[in-house]
Amino acid sequence: MRIRQTTPEDMPTVLDIYAYAREQMKSNGNPTQWGNNRPSVRVIQQDIKQKVGYAIEENNQIHAVFSFILGEDSTYQNIEAGSWLNDEPYGTLHRVASDGSKRGVLKEILNFCESKINNIRVDTHENNIVVQKILKQCGYIYCGVIYVDDGTPRLAYHKSL
Repeated sequence: MRIRQTTPEDMPTVLDIYAYAREQMKSNGNPTQWGNNRPSVRVIQQDIKQKVGYAIEENNQIHAVFSFILGEDSTYQNIEAGSWLNDEPYGTLHRVASDGSKRGVLKEILNFCESKINNIRVDTHENNIVVQKILKQCGYIYCGVIYVDDGTPRLAYHKSL
């Protein structure tokens, strides 16, 4: 599998993957993290335009997508019930979704992000038990609670290499 930036031509596949991920979340006890329409088409288009959207593909077929942003994340400015491991420059992982056909996708994404910068921050919904477990297995430390743009809380994790 290889990781590459997403392009406008990828939009139909990217939208299908997010739709599948939303349904998987709902069926696994996490119906509110993305609801029925998150991430929005506008956000996905911005990720592509800003070159922070990525795809994992094999044999020219996309199996997973995510966003990886280097630099300050406004939703990470304030953290409650804890603190970040450090204040050094970081990258933020967002909007991870898979088509369900490949195992180990999140670990592959984390390895990719860790190859780009020494500090990675990521958040997830309190009901997303699978992601919480994988983050802990990969050495990510729970740091507290942040609030995303719609005002809902997320569990925040940080890894410093």
